[in-house]
Amino acid sequence: MTPTELLPAPPPHAAARRALLAGSAGNLVEWYEFGVYGCFATVIAANFFTPHPATPGGGAEALVATYASFALAFFFRPVGALLFGRIGDRFGRRPALVLVIGLMTLATTLIGLLPTRADIGAAAPWLLTFLRVLQGLSAGGEFGGAVSLMVEHAPPGRRGLYGAWQSFTVALGLLAGAGTAAALAAVLPDEALYAWGWRIPFLLALPLGTVALWLRTTLEEPPGAPPDNPPGLPGAADTAEAVDTTHATDATGPTGPTGLGEQARAVVLGIGRIMGWSAAGYAFLVVLPSHLQSALGASFRDALLATTLVNLGFAASILPAGLLSDRVGRRPVMLGGALGIAVLAHPLLHLLQSPGASPQTRAAAVLTAGVLVGLLAGPGPAMLAEMFPRRVRCTGLGLSYALANAVFSGCAGLFITALTARTADTAVPAHYAAGACALSAVALLTLRGNDHREPLR
Repeated sequence: MTPTELLPAPPPHAAARRALLAGSAGNLVEWYEFGVYGCFATVIAANFFTPHPATPGGGAEALVATYASFALAFFFRPVGALLFGRIGDRFGRRPALVLVIGLMTLATTLIGLLPTRADIGAAAPWLLTFLRVLQGLSAGGEFGGAVSLMVEHAPPGRRGLYGAWQSFTVALGLLAGAGTAAALAAVLPDEALYAWGWRIPFLLALPLGTVALWLRTTLEEPPGAPPDNPPGLPGAADTAEAVDTTHATDATGPTGPTGLGEQARAVVLGIGRIMGWSAAGYAFLVVLPSHLQSALGASFRDALLATTLVNLGFAASILPAGLLSDRVGRRPVMLGGALGIAVLAHPLLHLLQSPGASPQTRAAAVLTAGVLVGLLAGPGPAMLAEMFPRRVRCTGLGLSYALANAVFSGCAGLFITALTARTADTAVPAHYAAGACALSAVALLTLRGNDHREPLR
């Protein structure tokens, strides 16, 4: 029997489409919630992190505390990546994905039901932070399982496109969160929005999560059974794995990361390759609303409109970027995004701050910023999946993504808000995004030109 005959047959297209739908649904719920939290950061600060009754405005210290809670959740994501990645690698993608969507839906809904500081005092911010920790654990397991599921089901030559659906549903979730917040801000007076209106977007996660949970309980595992042994231990699955790795290449070595040390180096390299995506994505897509309000004096409605536009540009570029990476490779597309942000971040933010800029010019600026982030997010999931063999894929790519997000995304709001308040420099978001993307471009140069054509290990 030849090595080609030992490889699993490509899945039927119907099963691939179901996997794509089930994997994407959880991402939409997760990032819808994160988008809502970012859009309502000033409202949450007033309700949970100020000792006096909630009033519009919040205050800089309360906003910093809100983003500290935001960052804390991100630092639990690597724990979730290890926990649920282990489940996904050992017992299958479906059990891990069912668990994470259930936990995410429960925590998000409970945030919408939490009593505020005015109701129960200092316990309110602690309860909110605890629920954010649960969300962090869930989100940490979401990416590795969902990307593994979608990429492993992808037809030949379509891994970039299938992986891009993960990022695309992230964009849809952020866009849905920003759109919901903008709609509520348009129809509710500030008093009602701060008193009870902010709860509505969080409570909407319950029906969304229920649908996603049902989809995931009915999905099929990717071709080839999960390993019967824990990752790193020899077994029958490793024999088949060895056949596939004879064709695999990556910067970590001709056969990819096999030992624990090589896997750790692959995780570090993966972090470097996506740090620009993490930093610029959060600086532009999530932190922008509160920064425009607190640092530039924009109204809540204008800030939400800018966020909606940047997310539209992000969403519009993701799938084309993933498809393009299947044709020309991951490296040129992702390098284009990283270098574009490094060069254009400051001019784009300057246009937003310029009093003489027309509304059309400002709209074009935020759309461009979103498109550049999409060039990184489209090929990114498939690029990470191609770095790790199947027996450690959920854990490896999930941990790379979670650590990058913990450091460069979770801290973005806290870092940008605190440094802007301390220095009065309103260009801090541009410094942050441009610097991270410049460093990320160096790591992306290690990608091989034909990685996208090699079979998964």
